[in-house]
Amino acid sequence: MKILHVEAGKHYYGGARQVAYIIEGLAARGVENVLACPVGADIATAVGANAQVHQLKMRGDADIGMTSRLARLIRAERPDIVHLHSRRGADLWGGLAARLTGTPCVLSRRVDNPEARWQVALKYRLYDHVITISEAIRQVLLSEGLAPEKVSCVRSAVDAAPYLAPVDRAGFLREFALPDASLVIGMVAQLIPRKGHLYLIEAADTLRHDYPGLRVLLFGKGPMQAELEAEIARRGLSDIIRFAGFRTDLPKWLGGLDILAHPADMEGLGVSLLQASAAAVPIVTSRAGGLPEAVIDGVNGLLIPRGDVAALTAALRRLLDDPGLRRRMGETGRARILSEFSVDAMVNGNLAIYNTLLKERRFEAST
Repeated sequence: MKILHVEAGKHYYGGARQVAYIIEGLAARGVENVLACPVGADIATAVGANAQVHQLKMRGDADIGMTSRLARLIRAERPDIVHLHSRRGADLWGGLAARLTGTPCVLSRRVDNPEARWQVALKYRLYDHVITISEAIRQVLLSEGLAPEKVSCVRSAVDAAPYLAPVDRAGFLREFALPDASLVIGMVAQLIPRKGHLYLIEAADTLRHDYPGLRVLLFGKGPMQAELEAEIARRGLSDIIRFAGFRTDLPKWLGGLDILAHPADMEGLGVSLLQASAAAVPIVTSRAGGLPEAVIDGVNGLLIPRGDVAALTAALRRLLDDPGLRRRMGETGRARILSEFSVDAMVNGNLAIYNTLLKERRFEAST
């Protein structure tokens, strides 16, 4: 079996990491992988040992030329299936390229934002099957008219191994220049509006008066950084909230957090939450999209209504006040990741869909 994967993201964020997990797992099962990605994309290096990589111009939703470039690649590589892993034009233009070449096509959908029923009716004709990374996203598509037999949920996964080692607390505090008595809340997300950074900033402004050791680390990068910096400065929080940037060594440090906060307005599943649970860090997140599938309220974290800063503040306060609760939620979260969100389960789920699709194609060709 030969799969052409299309990933249009340039940075090695959660979605691209999931693609790398899939490619590595498929390669271990004897599947031949080809990856199409943008020129200079971080994933090209990450999967180089497990896939033949083609770096192409990918300019987003308006780049109609992506159709012809991908079609040429499909004709040259002759994959059994094209698997489109991202948006940014790769979903539409990649689907058209697969249709033009007569190649079976699978789309992975990682976001829960709604689409008009007419858009779903037209666009999703391009795909033989759709894989959602959470049941919440699957339900969105069903509500918009997609046939149940055309969409399956295969949840995102996390390689827990790098997050299992204990974190040297003193080394963690030195790495991020934090005081010895710090209580550290972290957020791991792109700096974009839907992730909810502004809610956390407002909550921290309230909490700092009762917790002198409170510190907040914002991991990630994105177009909102200047806006967030300005808001932090306006509130006089520059000594409390710090930008930690995009860290390739995140597994080494994530377990040093006391709490992970993720008050997103929209989210497909939230890979950073799975990583935090693997690192035994309790979580406060919103009831948005697939987040309640990553966090069970009262088990490995606390759930709040989306956009509710008062509820966010109260949930953080509850965990800040109770180190025993933080420890118990961290332990149960790690156990849940190891049992329910393994990379093997995700790879096998994708592979099963490939096999079913090819079997159906062979049957159609024989009748």
